[in-house]
Amino acid sequence: MDVNFDLNAPHSMGTTIIGVTYDGGVVLGADSRTSTGVYVANRASDKITQLTDNVYVCRSGSAADSQVVSDYVRYFLHQHTIQLGQPATVKVAANLVRLLAYNNKNSLQTGLIIGGWDKYEGGQIYGVPLGGTIVQQPFSIGGSGSSYLYGFFDQAWKEGMTKDEAEDLVKKAVSLAIARDGASGGVVRTVIINSEGVTRNFYPGDQLPLWHEELEPQNSLLDILGGAPEPMNI
Repeated sequence: MDVNFDLNAPHSMGTTIIGVTYDGGVVLGADSRTSTGVYVANRASDKITQLTDNVYVCRSGSAADSQVVSDYVRYFLHQHTIQLGQPATVKVAANLVRLLAYNNKNSLQTGLIIGGWDKYEGGQIYGVPLGGTIVQQPFSIGGSGSSYLYGFFDQAWKEGMTKDEAEDLVKKAVSLAIARDGASGGVVRTVIINSEGVTRNFYPGDQLPLWHEELEPQNSLLDILGGAPEPMNI
């Protein structure tokens, strides 16, 4: 079988990213698989990037494009905070992302979800997909794995969720996408942002729910094949 592994292909985070508001803040979640063609370049990457103390961004699409947008926005927000003498709002951060994404829409291949909390409007989620549109939503999903989640979120999301309910929803949704989407995988990372600050959580594969026809986590391929082979007779 002739399999062509193009290891020089651009790093792409064929991804599942999610942002959900709850009563008091937001929960962001993402898987951790970064691929180069069909080769998994990084199985434990962190796709939730800090912009300010109270605002984070989930990155999908081209890893390089999403990283450079995040770096520029972090720099501009730092200058903005110094000039104003107070933290930037979530809306300001999201509109800076939108400005960069829209003005460079012919060059960038990245979709982003911005989430955070501020004292003026509380927890907010903004989606900035390919092309630089900005949409404020109670929840937002993105990346290749999101195709499998729209019906699930229509049924499962509800207003006024608690923090634990929101994080359970995000964790379950990312694990569902990992089960169906070959470009999503690895571990699940979540970030909870509210008036008390930021909490990061990490869920390895053996702590995620299993879905239809998924294999249980194994330490070795031999465990799947049914134990160690018999020694060969020479």
